[in-house]
Amino acid sequence: MSNIKMLNKKEETDGDVEVSWVDQQRINEFSKYNAKIDDLEDQYEKVKQEKEYLDDVAMELELADEDEHVRYKVGDAFVHVTAAEAIEKVEKESEKLNLRLEDVKHQITIVQGKMEGLKKELYAKFGNAINLEKE
Repeated sequence: MSNIKMLNKKEETDGDVEVSWVDQQRINEFSKYNAKIDDLEDQYEKVKQEKEYLDDVAMELELADEDEHVRYKVGDAFVHVTAAEAIEKVEKESEKLNLRLEDVKHQITIVQGKMEGLKKELYAKFGNAINLEKE
């Protein structure tokens, strides 16, 4: 089945809207925000996955004896610490990742708000002649 349809007369004339320099700047700004959203969403997923790995490590450490020495990675080296110390370090790292997740969510919300404002302005002027939706 074909998705091709004929444009009605009103839709045909909407394509003849002149693009001013200011309009082009708004379109470019929207495009930059769109790319930034993609980057932030990728960043969010990476931090979320790192948090999940850290939660798995915390569960494994809970099973270890508190006085038992475990290897804890610091940079590129491993250091022997007690399981209790490792749990404490993992909890602190987990808190940092939670804050990072909240920060990225906040940034995404801000950028989405700016994009919505630009969408309203651009759709008001260009109507069906412009497509700002993600596919």
